[in-house]
Amino acid sequence: MKERTISGSLFDVANTLFMLFVLSIMVIPFVYILSYSLSNPSMLNGGLVLWPAGFTFDSYTKAFGDPAVLKSVFVSIGRAVLGPAVMLFFTSMGAYALTRSDLGGVKFFRKYFVFTLYFSSGMIPMYLLMGYLQLKGTFLIYIVPGAVSVFSMVLIKTYIEALPKELEEAAVVDGANDFRLFFQVIFPICTPVFAAVVLFECVNQWNAFIDTQIYNTMSPNLYPLQYVLYNTLNQINSLDQLKMQGQKGLGAITPQTFKMAITIITVLPIACVYPFLQKYFVKGLLVGSIKG
Repeated sequence: MKERTISGSLFDVANTLFMLFVLSIMVIPFVYILSYSLSNPSMLNGGLVLWPAGFTFDSYTKAFGDPAVLKSVFVSIGRAVLGPAVMLFFTSMGAYALTRSDLGGVKFFRKYFVFTLYFSSGMIPMYLLMGYLQLKGTFLIYIVPGAVSVFSMVLIKTYIEALPKELEEAAVVDGANDFRLFFQVIFPICTPVFAAVVLFECVNQWNAFIDTQIYNTMSPNLYPLQYVLYNTLNQINSLDQLKMQGQKGLGAITPQTFKMAITIITVLPIACVYPFLQKYFVKGLLVGSIKG
């Protein structure tokens, strides 16, 4: 084992301190928002709040007291689960097809998909297309337009191309067809890149509400959480109005504490997804799969 030099030890200390500083920059704002949302406004004296003052759930009680909020939670969960699953299924198969040099016209399709990364039809043609497909006012409007992600397709294609060709050759020798080759050989060892694109899509689906404004404003039962809370914030007209609502069995609530509670409601669920996917970013699933 090599001995640590003084310069190496100093670098480790400096790097650790720097990373702790970066961590504090990211964590402290979240702790502040959480603490503020759980605090009694009458006990706040201003300044940085890192611990709840007068612990209370009044802001969260008001937020979840609206049936529309609970319904929107299930809509958001549905699109955050089905959207990435559908996207991964179609996008991964398309990426694998683009890696096959023996596919007819594969060079054209590669250029075609890359072209769509730089140029799009625009909002109006897209709106007309969704109306023609009768997707407006339906839950499928959240799933179908994002069923294929070209950016994710490029990532997956690049990852598959870096895999050893011996894996495919061995499967072909054993008599595997293209579908079996993809789902039983390629798909399992692409977990790291799949986890990355699924995480991106989950965050995108969870935070999306512009598509609701464009296509589903006339369908309140299809409002996602982000859109419901966006409307709720816009409906807070004055401090006096919110205080009056708080006196009716909800305790003291201010627009600021209510906004903080809404922020936590929107951020916390998707933040809980990351730990379950983190292990796939650092785990080498291909190590030991072949020899030579």
